[in-house]
Amino acid sequence: MNQIRKIWPKIDLFSLRVRLTIGIAAVSALGLSSFAIWTSWKMQQMLIDGHKDKTAQIANRLPRDLQLYSQVMSPEAGLEKAIGDFKNTNTFVWIRNSENKIVIKSTNWNQLSDSIETELMSLTEMSNKPEIGKINHRYFVLCGRYLQIQGKTIGKLFVVQDVTYEQMMFLAMVQSLAIGSILTIIVISVAIAFYIKRALQPLLQLSQMTEVISAADLPEAKIYIEKAPTEVKELAQTFNMMLSRLSQSWEQERQFVSNVSHELRTPLTIVHGYLQSVLRRQNNLTPTQQEALETAASEAERTIRLLQDLLDLARADSGYLQFTMKTCVLNDLIVEVVSMAQKYSDRIIMIDLIAKSVEVRADYSRLQQVLLNLIDNAVKYSDADTAITIKLIQQNEEAIIQVCDHGYGIPLQHQSRIFERFYRVDEARTTSKGGCGLGLSIVKTIVESMGGGVTVRSKLGEGSTFTINLPASLNCS
Repeated sequence: MNQIRKIWPKIDLFSLRVRLTIGIAAVSALGLSSFAIWTSWKMQQMLIDGHKDKTAQIANRLPRDLQLYSQVMSPEAGLEKAIGDFKNTNTFVWIRNSENKIVIKSTNWNQLSDSIETELMSLTEMSNKPEIGKINHRYFVLCGRYLQIQGKTIGKLFVVQDVTYEQMMFLAMVQSLAIGSILTIIVISVAIAFYIKRALQPLLQLSQMTEVISAADLPEAKIYIEKAPTEVKELAQTFNMMLSRLSQSWEQERQFVSNVSHELRTPLTIVHGYLQSVLRRQNNLTPTQQEALETAASEAERTIRLLQDLLDLARADSGYLQFTMKTCVLNDLIVEVVSMAQKYSDRIIMIDLIAKSVEVRADYSRLQQVLLNLIDNAVKYSDADTAITIKLIQQNEEAIIQVCDHGYGIPLQHQSRIFERFYRVDEARTTSKGGCGLGLSIVKTIVESMGGGVTVRSKLGEGSTFTINLPASLNCS
């Protein structure tokens, strides 16, 4: 039972395989059932209807025989002669007169038990058309009609033929036919299921191949299936053409983002420089002018950072994001990053480092960028009176950096998507904080490019912890 429960959930009742199996099995069952019914009907005709015809012939012939016998002998002698002809057969004959008394009966009743004889003799009416009747687990063909001799009705003739053997054989054959049909349907259904599974295997391969294709695989992605039906091969070719178009579209989009970011960054940098220059000579500015210039400089700086992030992502997608890998001491790096962060923020940033030096092979400036992004994220989404903690630990051959805050937290349903580009948990709050939804995506891209990984653990109202895992160098001390 447990095994069935394990297998059953894996069966998709709406899959093409199940639908085809049920459909073909249903058609097979209908065809076999029709054949079984037709065969049973033919067997009924062969085994039973022949006895019905024989009984009807006896009922029709006996009056004629009596008519012939009565011409050469007395009616009573002719009646005994005609009835006596059935003494060695399984046909039982008797005649009832108008007073419902038995006038004469055949002499072969010793073949039947007394109970069956009594029950047959108790019958007073029978159909003119032969019919099957069951008496005490035995089967008989029953037929009755009025008997006339020389135009005079002498009673009612009853003709009964014992067909128990034939009927039992017929029922046994019908039962065997039914069992055989059911077993055949089961075998056919199983065979059909395996055949359909094998026939649909190319479609499963096609699904598995397309499932693992990512945006990075588009330029080289190619689907080819051997020993597949023509329709599946055509479908694979259609997929290949679609992947080619997607690759071209994706490449054009990346090139566009890269070009726009690069072209806009330079003039915006110049504009930002002029704004900063004007602000440094603020003695000639009114308070309103100074506020307007500060706002413009702040927005220009935010746009430059956005363009730089877009440019980094475009380069990473194209494989052109450059890394200068060298051995870095994380203890010193974290102290330096915290010192830089505190220059731009008045927040309390605590450092929790292990005593020994932890070395990793990474790009020093890119790792600085990652930590500054995480600290900036913690500053934006936590209250000003709460501290931010940077932890460094080493487990086995991994260096682990954690950036912890006691801020608003991230809902569980959003935690798996916060590293997606332009994804924002709270659109209104993110906009007010100046975020654009690219910082965490940059963090993930850089860390993974250096062979590491980044995860988040958060709880609403208690804060978030971002964890960076990097392979530690073997020569760490």
